[in-house]
Amino acid sequence: MSHEIAFAQYLTFRTESGNVQYHFQNYWVNEDAPYEGSTYGFMPFAFSGLTVAKTGDNQPATLVFPNNSLSRGWAETAVVERWIAKVSTVVVNPDDKTDYTAISTYESQIVSGNWDTTKLELQTASVLDAVGSDVPRKRLTKRLVGNLPVTASVRVQ
Repeated sequence: MSHEIAFAQYLTFRTESGNVQYHFQNYWVNEDAPYEGSTYGFMPFAFSGLTVAKTGDNQPATLVFPNNSLSRGWAETAVVERWIAKVSTVVVNPDDKTDYTAISTYESQIVSGNWDTTKLELQTASVLDAVGSDVPRKRLTKRLVGNLPVTASVRVQ
């Protein structure tokens, strides 16, 4: 017997020092869902603008949230402190929260934000967007390299 599938995203915000601030998921409406050993609360959000390539696309990906008291409370802090966002896109079984298959993970840093009366947008950029080199599973922090402009073309050897 086959079952239907759906796509969901799990989002973790953490500080540069590694302290987890929030776990959100955008599929299980008004419910918590387990993922990778943590509990993710429901928050409607959209993730877009990502191009996965070895050298990045030099464009920030976008996280969009409703502009309400749930998101405004932490969004400004996320921008000012340049939180790290990790978005995992998964295929889920709508009948079983524990039945999922991860298809992609994108880890990036909040680089800017803006909002209007209905939505709040956070722009993110990965290290490959900033550096444009092959840095497998490593993250260059401001502490290691200083300030890198988002559009920089820097070769790491």
